[in-house]
Amino acid sequence: MSRIAAVLSLAILLAGAVLAAEPAGKAARKAKPQLVQAVTVTLADTRVSHERTGTLSYNRQVRIYNQEEGRIVALPWYEGDQVAQGEQLVRLDDALIRAELDRSQAEVRQAQLDLQRISNLVEKRAASQDELARARTAVDVARADASLQRTRLGYTAISAPFAGVVTERLLEPGDVAPRYSHLLTLADPRSLLIEAQVSGLLLPQLRQDDTVSVRIDALGTDRQPGRILRIHPQIDPVTRLGVVEVLLDPVPAGARAGQFARVTLTGRAVPRLLVPFSALRRDHGGEYVFVIANGAARRHAVQSGLHLGDRVELLSGVEPGMQVVTRGFLGLTDGRPVRVVHKD
Repeated sequence: MSRIAAVLSLAILLAGAVLAAEPAGKAARKAKPQLVQAVTVTLADTRVSHERTGTLSYNRQVRIYNQEEGRIVALPWYEGDQVAQGEQLVRLDDALIRAELDRSQAEVRQAQLDLQRISNLVEKRAASQDELARARTAVDVARADASLQRTRLGYTAISAPFAGVVTERLLEPGDVAPRYSHLLTLADPRSLLIEAQVSGLLLPQLRQDDTVSVRIDALGTDRQPGRILRIHPQIDPVTRLGVVEVLLDPVPAGARAGQFARVTLTGRAVPRLLVPFSALRRDHGGEYVFVIANGAARRHAVQSGLHLGDRVELLSGVEPGMQVVTRGFLGLTDGRPVRVVHKD
C-alpha cells in the first residue's frame, strides 16, 4: 500500500505541475508581439490627373431664321460649304416690301409739303398753332413708317454673322418661308469643345485657361493641346459631378463635331496625407487604420479621399509622422503589442 500511495502522490504532483505551467505558457504566448509591416505617414504635394470622356461639339453655332415671311429666291449654300463673314446666305422676295417703302416715302414727301404750307399760313395768321403741330406730327409718322419699311426690306437678305461652315439646310429656293422659320445652321469649325463630367473633388483644383491634353479616337493616339474654357458653377447633387468645357486650341485637321474624345485634366499640387491602399481597413464601423503607438497597435477611425494608384488620401484620423500598419493584420486587434519587421 505504501508503494501505491507513493505512486499516486507522484502523479498528483506531476499533474499539478502541468496545470501550473500551462497558464504561464499561454501568458508568454499572449505577450509575444505580432510581426507587422508599417509606413510613416507623410504630407506630400501631389498632383492628381484624371481622364474624362466627352463628345466634340461646336462652341460657336447659330441657327439662321427669317424675320420676314416670303418666297425664297436665293439659297445657294449646302451642308459642308464654307461661308465668309458678311456673305449673303438667303434672299427673300422683296417686291411687296419695296412697294410699301415707295408708298411710305411718297407719304413723307406729301407730309413735308403740307407742313411747309401750314407754316406759311401760320406766318400770315391764317392757320393755328394746333394745325402746325398736327402737320409736324404727320411728318414724323410718315418718316417712322418709311424707316419701318426699310428695316423690313433689310430682313429679306440674311448675311453670315461670322465665317463658318453650313451644317444644316432646311428649305429650298421657291419655298415660302413663314416668319421665324429655321432656314440654315452655321457653325465655326475652329471652335470645337468637349463637355467633360468632373468629380467635385477635382473641380477646386482647376482654373479657367488651364492647359489640358485631348485625345480624339478618330485621329489616333496623338495628344492635342486644349484649354479649359469655362467651369460650370453647379454640381449635380446626385452624381456629385460638375461640367468643365475644354476648347481645342488649335483645332487639329480632321476633327469634327460628334467625335469621341478623351480629356486628361491635371489639378494643382495640393498637400495630402497619403498611405498605401493596403493600410486602409473597413468593417461595419467604417474606415480605419492601425496606428503603432508605444509598441502596440491602436485602431484609428479615418476618412479616405482620393485614390491615387496604390495609395489613398486620408482626410482625417491621422497626423504626419504616425506609423500605420500595412501588412500583418491577421489576428491584429486594438491594443495588441506589435513589432515592425519592415518599414516601407
